[in-house]
Amino acid sequence: MSGSSAEELRARLIAQRVVPVLRLASADETRFAVDCLIEAGFGCIELTLTTPGAMELIAELRARLGAATAIGAGTVLDLASAERCLAAGAEFLVSPCMVAGMAARAHAAGRIALIGGYTPSEVLAASREGADVVKLFPAASGGPAHLAAIHAVFPQIALCPTGGVSLANMKDYFTAGAAFVGVGNNIIDTAALRAGERARVVEHARKYFDA
Repeated sequence: MSGSSAEELRARLIAQRVVPVLRLASADETRFAVDCLIEAGFGCIELTLTTPGAMELIAELRARLGAATAIGAGTVLDLASAERCLAAGAEFLVSPCMVAGMAARAHAAGRIALIGGYTPSEVLAASREGADVVKLFPAASGGPAHLAAIHAVFPQIALCPTGGVSLANMKDYFTAGAAFVGVGNNIIDTAALRAGERARVVEHARKYFDA
């Protein structure tokens, strides 16, 4: 992936406005959820490393889905994991906290990095570390008001609130200054997913895409 492609990916994430963050109980559930999200219209999806078999699943999805869908790796906590994610084909790396050197590794591979921060000091440190976007986490702890206060101080830093973002509060985060939002399992109707009811899962996820 070239530098221009990395810039395009960052633009894709921002343009999509809502990035699903999947933290499901099995690889099979995750495969099904990804297919439903793609049908709902999503082209950028994050899989957390807490997913069983996450690395293998990222590689599998990258090979199967091609360039139309960007697959990112979330909950990346160290450089060894970052390297494995990049090798598996993850197009963006996401950490809930500072992981020194992760952005540099991502950029060297032509990919991008979202680094977590919550306080003004953490947000600025993540940006100076080279984060393409700062993941404001956990967003629910301070809500849209906290994001608005951070955005007022650092209007030049693209912020992605994640953790507790839902259909009910999503627009409040955008009003507060979010570049885009990360939505966890709220974006999946898990009962429908486990029942194999694809149409219901797609319909539920599409509400976020349409909003």
